[in-house]
Amino acid sequence: VSSAEELFSTAALLGYPALGITDRNTVGGLVRGLRGSRATGIRLISGCRLDLMDGTSLLVWPEDRAGWSRLTRLLTLGKSRAIPKKGEKGQCFLHWEDVAAYSDGLVAALVPDATDAVAEAALAQISDILGSRAYCTLTHRRRPGDASRLHKLDAMARAYGVRSLATGDILYDSPDKR
Repeated sequence: VSSAEELFSTAALLGYPALGITDRNTVGGLVRGLRGSRATGIRLISGCRLDLMDGTSLLVWPEDRAGWSRLTRLLTLGKSRAIPKKGEKGQCFLHWEDVAAYSDGLVAALVPDATDAVAEAALAQISDILGSRAYCTLTHRRRPGDASRLHKLDAMARAYGVRSLATGDILYDSPDKR
């Protein structure tokens, strides 16, 4: 809802040292993120949210130039499999095997919603593929039982040797844009 420039301006007002921008299945927001970062002095942590075909979502950040190359090749692969429909964009068909093939130089965080067998299987996958570069996001959903869900997710992640990462699903810079 908010532009990258608006998000960076608000981050600066709040005293944040850095802000992560992860568009879904694209790195298209990188240029605007760089502009916002330069205008405010807030460090940009750029990456991508990959929505895999099995319903799993991963936040992915490259560690270096080679990682950027692999991430963009991964996105190109996923988009080459998509059949575009009129007015539709952002289609990207990727699987865990694709992530594994392009994982060198990437850091990734699983974005689970529930503490179920699906999340557990995804934690096993991300741990196996990325090892010490694997994380599990803990994000408030503002639903009943949220604290318990976050505690259980953290315990599940630890069981697979995956570290937890506190994140916020920020879509707007001020409550009036909600």
